[in-house]
Amino acid sequence: MEKFVYLNELFDLYGELLTKKQQQYFKDYYFSNLSYGEIASKYQVSRNAVYHQLSLIEQKLEKFEEKLKLYSKKEELNVIIELIEDKEIGKRIKDLF
Repeated sequence: MEKFVYLNELFDLYGELLTKKQQQYFKDYYFSNLSYGEIASKYQVSRNAVYHQLSLIEQKLEKFEEKLKLYSKKEELNVIIELIEDKEIGKRIKDLF
């Protein structure tokens, strides 16, 4: 479950860097909860092709994070926001992202 949430967070940050087809595969699998077989049938490809694409997508998202570190920075910023005593300022900063 933790990896699922992490990948969704990465997709929110980096999804636009994927091809349209990769975005759709990801959305079908992670958002619409379609199986490999259902996705394969939808796009008229093999289940193995779907599995391979989803593996590639996960690798790409993790590589983007490795290079850009937006998720890590966002998590660190959340910790800092929690330490701000003026909650209104903390809320305004959090609303920026």
